[in-house]
Amino acid sequence: MSKNEQAYLDLCQAVLDQGNKKGDRTGTGTRSIFGAQMRFNLQEGFPLLTTKKVNFKLIATELIWFIRGDTNIQYLLKNNNNIWNEWAFKKWVESEEYKGPDMTNFGHRSLTDVTFNEQYQKQIAQFKERIIEDDDFARKYGELGPVYGKQWREWKTSTGETIDQLKEVIEGIQTNPDSRRHLVTAWNPEDVPSNMALPPCHALFQFYVADGKLSCQLYQRSADIFLGVPFNIASYALLTHLIAFECGLEVGEFVHTLGDAHIYQNHIDQVNEQLSRTSYALPELKINPNLSSIFDVELADLSIENYQSHPAIKAPIAV
Repeated sequence: MSKNEQAYLDLCQAVLDQGNKKGDRTGTGTRSIFGAQMRFNLQEGFPLLTTKKVNFKLIATELIWFIRGDTNIQYLLKNNNNIWNEWAFKKWVESEEYKGPDMTNFGHRSLTDVTFNEQYQKQIAQFKERIIEDDDFARKYGELGPVYGKQWREWKTSTGETIDQLKEVIEGIQTNPDSRRHLVTAWNPEDVPSNMALPPCHALFQFYVADGKLSCQLYQRSADIFLGVPFNIASYALLTHLIAFECGLEVGEFVHTLGDAHIYQNHIDQVNEQLSRTSYALPELKINPNLSSIFDVELADLSIENYQSHPAIKAPIAV
């Protein structure tokens, strides 16, 4: 049993055993605890869960999307990454231009209503095709607002200037590694209420340098433990590796601090299935040694070796 993966499994069990029953924005309902922390020693393997298959390509392309400062799903769809589709699709089907069948509450109905599911699959397939092929449509309906990439790379100030937080934090690590100000925040109170498709769940992260190793701590205000957190763990582990590579450092720890850590009521059976499985050894991340800069990274520069896992476990997403 991997010690790194056990930290995640222990969190799942704790929420099942001790979680408070709570309502939520989506109407699904959760079991939830407030305040949790997991630590992953990145020297001991890349923390891609093995008790269910987790798609590294989706994680990597999403992170590249963030690093580029992109906020439009067109890049993701061109890389067959569908993890942000629901929020853009919701914007489309609620618009006056949409003339198709009623897609109200599609996030809950699509997995249980056979007729609705057929309609949903047809509509979202057409939507994705238009996003990929029609730049004007993509600009209007593929845009998610000032979500992560925008805040990381182009934070807008009150004076109308912009701050490239990611670039500045890398420069800070390189020039003043002992600083306690190596922070990037995605939580912009001005943009949260009305402009973002989804307010940032992983809200703030900080880097720490010691003994030639780079560590990262993430504060995640809202943590969907079954679907979201496995991606978040691997994404920030990958970000730590990339920034360590950029700065000529080894990797240290990824520390994952959670605010509202929850399991949706319609994910409980899936979590129990995952907890019944035994983990494998963690895989290894490889970064192209000729990569010139984190800001030029492509999917082809990243690979996972020796990844053995149990099969994926499907669950509905709460939108």
